[in-house]
Amino acid sequence: MNHTPSGAEQTSAAASVPEPRLRVDQLTVRFGGLTALDDVSFEVGAGEVVALIGPNGAGKTTVFNAVCGLVRRAAGEIRIDGVSAPSRPTGLVTRRVARTLQGLGLFDSMSVLENVLVPLESGASGRAVGRTSRADATTQASGCLERLGIAHLASRPVAALPYPERKRVALARALVTGPTLLLLDEPAGGLGEEDIDALADVVRAVAASGCSVLLVEHHVDFVMGVADRIVVLDFGRVIACGTPDEVRADPRVEEAYLGIEPAA
Repeated sequence: MNHTPSGAEQTSAAASVPEPRLRVDQLTVRFGGLTALDDVSFEVGAGEVVALIGPNGAGKTTVFNAVCGLVRRAAGEIRIDGVSAPSRPTGLVTRRVARTLQGLGLFDSMSVLENVLVPLESGASGRAVGRTSRADATTQASGCLERLGIAHLASRPVAALPYPERKRVALARALVTGPTLLLLDEPAGGLGEEDIDALADVVRAVAASGCSVLLVEHHVDFVMGVADRIVVLDFGRVIACGTPDEVRADPRVEEAYLGIEPAA
């Protein structure tokens, strides 16, 4: 005998479906007469790695800026853990969202440890921590450096480090606040194969800890090896979304991106 679920059962089933960590729904962003993003929708689940790929100018960084509240949305909604994303970046710390930058944004005159302490000492309020919490923050930052294999560099000035280690410092600074959503902007850029392999291990470990990862990257092999799902943008629109195998086999992706060497 077939059983048709009652309204209460349907409601209960819907309630049991976990809210995605990040939901981007029909996002549109315009700069004057230029539509940078047009009706973009995708989700990132808890502990999932999702990659945004596409040709230069496809709108990938604009998505990041919209999630962070750095650009005005013409239409659409962004929700983090079921709550509307803040319209200004000051809300990111309290929402446990962290982001790395292509330009790293490190303070060259400061040591590695001091750079990683910055988000712990300022936070959303911009007020420095007291002496007691300073000790706790130092312990937390040191643990993050240890996790990334650069604890031995804690006292070194950032300016003295080679580029791969500088990128690790930038990643440590993003991870030190314990984010639940990590935005990585071209994390493999400028790295050799050995460093890229090590980065992939870190990204997988971050996701395994429950932190969701959304990354923008041109290094296709890295993306295919680390992402659970891939969202492909072209001219500000989503042209494909799926697993790495599904995206690789999509002729629209081959035409728009995978067959084209990205510009330096």
